[in-house]
Amino acid sequence: METARDVLTALARRYAFGDLEALITQGTLAADGRATAVAALCAFGQRVLDLDAEDFGMPEDVGEVPPDLLDRARASRMPQAPRERPRGALASLRPAYSLLLEVIAIRWHRRDMAALVAAVHIASEYLPMLAWEPVLGHPGDPALIAAAVGGEGSRFGVPVEPGTARMCDHTRPERSACERTLRVAKEPAPGWRAYLDRQHSQVASALGDCAARCRTPCTVVTRLDGLVRADLRDRCRLAADFSDSALVKLRHAAPVGHGFGVPSPEEVQTAWTRARKSLAHHPLGKSALADADGSYPLPGLPALFSVIAATDLRPDTLLHDVTKRITSTLA
Repeated sequence: METARDVLTALARRYAFGDLEALITQGTLAADGRATAVAALCAFGQRVLDLDAEDFGMPEDVGEVPPDLLDRARASRMPQAPRERPRGALASLRPAYSLLLEVIAIRWHRRDMAALVAAVHIASEYLPMLAWEPVLGHPGDPALIAAAVGGEGSRFGVPVEPGTARMCDHTRPERSACERTLRVAKEPAPGWRAYLDRQHSQVASALGDCAARCRTPCTVVTRLDGLVRADLRDRCRLAADFSDSALVKLRHAAPVGHGFGVPSPEEVQTAWTRARKSLAHHPLGKSALADADGSYPLPGLPALFSVIAATDLRPDTLLHDVTKRITSTLA
């Protein structure tokens, strides 16, 4: 590499947004409009790569980051207030899963295995809501969910006394989270954010249990048409199997889990191979993984998410496009 610009371009192509921003702020690039524009794109790209969904489209981005990139990121944003519009990931999780697929591929390219495992774990937590989205019309938005899971005969979020006829298979934390999701849209913003941080994933798990594992189903699922219910059950079971797979369990060996080890690329590949074999026992998993696209680092993962979502999901190109804007600005 002959020039500082060559170094900066190489960093951009490796999605090293944080390093690139640091070099620019230290004066590697002449202090002009290009430096400001590239630094803003780097800060934005790093937030997206880190999956910092609450900060997608921060006020400081407006005017510095192209609106088309901001709008695409905001589609995966978690609203930080009960009535915030647009609803982002509470309107649909599909953009978020496309972004997750892109981030996983980039983390593989950068050999950031701890971050890759963390992204896979995040994906596993909300898969039940991705499966429920075609049925509910949204992925469990607390402002809308009561109409679909409440009413006579529902045990969703209702305290259950052991040994009664109203027994529910939800765990105590799941029941607490379900009860909270029915009222949190009326709480102040701090309570709303605390719910998203601590309990929203529990609601996802509870919805998955309702569809796939409940031994005494209530009207949350019995109100559904038979074919819809059977399809939802199969997709939620596949989501649960993925969450129990060898790949997701790698989290417990990484710094994001309970130990201090970081899996190697070979260990990630081995875990995914084991997971694919296990998931192929499920009829939907077998069909999804039969013709796995070898161009993706974890072959078959986009197809698996697509089956669970009941729609075609492909890796986003948002971060790739951020890199293209940076390199064109540097040129």
